[in-house]
Amino acid sequence: MSWIEGLLKDWSLSATIAGFLAVAISYAGPLVIVFQAGQQAGLDNDMMISWIWAISIGSALASIALSLYYRIPVLLAWSIPGTVLLLDLLPQMTLSEMVGAYILTSVISLVIGASGYFDKLLSWIPQGVAAGMMVGILLNFGLQIFNSASSSPTLVFTMLIVYLIGRSVSPRYVIFWVLLSGLVAAYCLEGFGDTEIGFSIAKPQVIAPDISWQAILNLAVPLVILNFTGQFLPGMALLRLNDYQMSSKPVINTASLTSLVIAPFGGISIVQAAVTATLCMGKECHEQSSQRYIGGVANGLFYLLGALFAGSLVGLFEILPSALIGALAGLALLGALLNNLSIAMQVSAQKEAALITFLTTASDISLLGLSSVFWGVVIGMISYFILNGRIFKKDIA
Repeated sequence: MSWIEGLLKDWSLSATIAGFLAVAISYAGPLVIVFQAGQQAGLDNDMMISWIWAISIGSALASIALSLYYRIPVLLAWSIPGTVLLLDLLPQMTLSEMVGAYILTSVISLVIGASGYFDKLLSWIPQGVAAGMMVGILLNFGLQIFNSASSSPTLVFTMLIVYLIGRSVSPRYVIFWVLLSGLVAAYCLEGFGDTEIGFSIAKPQVIAPDISWQAILNLAVPLVILNFTGQFLPGMALLRLNDYQMSSKPVINTASLTSLVIAPFGGISIVQAAVTATLCMGKECHEQSSQRYIGGVANGLFYLLGALFAGSLVGLFEILPSALIGALAGLALLGALLNNLSIAMQVSAQKEAALITFLTTASDISLLGLSSVFWGVVIGMISYFILNGRIFKKDIA
């Protein structure tokens, strides 16, 4: 049997839906930050489309390659922390300096990935602490369900009721029914507005790089730290929590090489996805864990479509109510939230440290320029060490 025949045999509608939702949530949320950064930099429409094309094509090719080769749902996407950094740096920093910083970031990340030290760091983190970190990351998405209900209660509670019924009668396709009901309810209640969506092929624009100390210190160095602590750390922890044993080397190296290629087109660093990747790692994606890699492949294919029609994405998401997107993301991630919460509370010797990790990660703490995800792991591991005497002791459930 050829690999294509094997791929077609493993393909499933539920995994395709999971991959689509991962892309939809990325475009509906983090992409807004990309637009904000582009507007601050005074980018014209062609250059903005080039940015979206670059991060979409990078996410697509890397996700497809890793998921196919390792038969594991490995999802990559653009760096959200890296995009947020631009909001503070543009337009004081030129686009050429930005591209130079992206190239340097890719080289540094490639060296770190090839060294293998990141795997050693991951092996030190107790499972309960890792799960507590994921619960902290996912909590805000769960809260979005009911926060969204404040503005559109009928829409959100319709989706919630459909979710509950779907979990009982059709759990594998529950998010498909939630999405369908949300679209129908949104159209009946509010309509989709008058925004016209034009379909045009994206044309990438090349930006010549320029290396400056300002860009190195203000963008490249912070971006490396944020990418590893805020993206690769929870991303690899998520794989291990779902019993996918994989070295971080190919993930980091593939992401770094991809970032290097797309940087001249304005592409923000490609990193490992954590939140959206949870959609492709549960039973909602597929009952058999060995076939969930299809979610990663589907995710990449939908990103390819996003790259091709990058100029149309803005209008597409402008017509959808924000409450629909918020509720859909929260409901889609409920299973992952429950699963990680169960793991966090599974081992008695880790429960309290897991709880502290969760609370720290869910907070808005930001010290020394590092996010709450980083501090959640650090404080959680310190708590585990103090509570258990030594961090490497064998746990007894």
